[in-house]
Amino acid sequence: MKLGTLVKPLLVAGLFMAGSAMAAPSAQRVLTASPIDDIVERYPAMMAEGIREGVKRSQKLPPMVADTLGYVVRNSFSAADIEQKIVSNLEHNLSGKQLEAVEGWYKTPVARKISAAEIAASDPAAWGQIQARASELNKKYKGTDRARMFERFDRAARATESAVDTTIAVQLGLATAMAAFSSDSTNYDELKQKLGSQRSAIRGIVEQQVYDSYLHTYEKISAQEMGLYIDFLESEAGTAFSKTVTESIQQAITEPIESIGSQLARFLLPQK
Repeated sequence: MKLGTLVKPLLVAGLFMAGSAMAAPSAQRVLTASPIDDIVERYPAMMAEGIREGVKRSQKLPPMVADTLGYVVRNSFSAADIEQKIVSNLEHNLSGKQLEAVEGWYKTPVARKISAAEIAASDPAAWGQIQARASELNKKYKGTDRARMFERFDRAARATESAVDTTIAVQLGLATAMAAFSSDSTNYDELKQKLGSQRSAIRGIVEQQVYDSYLHTYEKISAQEMGLYIDFLESEAGTAFSKTVTESIQQAITEPIESIGSQLARFLLPQK
């Protein structure tokens, strides 16, 4: 056999393998294919609104302070930084094959339909609708397959756990900011420990809210489509993706919290 005859098949095989390796999508491309980047874009506004409303309800500080706090909080969080954290962790935690599988799912018509529903539900303007329809939808779906499917969905999507983490972060930000205007010497670590001890109670409240949101968000998604979605979330690639995204968001929104109290104090309290 001539050497050239042997080399050509090897070159072809090598080029094919190189092409396959290059086909693995980047973490950024996968994130863009998912609804996560659109939802993350709303996180700073969501955090600011949650803390501002919490201050107003407490009635311990004047409305002007609550509005200023919302401004400070909103500027303490960056959607771009959160997204970069997710991309970096996806690159580290997921293999090329897993990234390809995730992108493949999000390119399907079913995934696009579900993603559109999730993006719409993440709009702060939709929160009022979710609350207003909660009782109606709870009655409508009581004892149905959709209701029974929630536990499996919640576990696979890490929905309640992620929402509890976000709620604690908002409460910690609120408590830290309030402490800046109080003679209470409770520090950040003590506040964090106190809220952590209340996690079970917080979870009970948040889980119902997540369920209400689930019924509203996926109301127009069929049982078959939800089944396909949950199958993806439970897959190796889907599990790795969901876990990495939720943990990355938690890291990114928790890190700026500690400095909010000092920022607010510098912003409002007179300099000596």
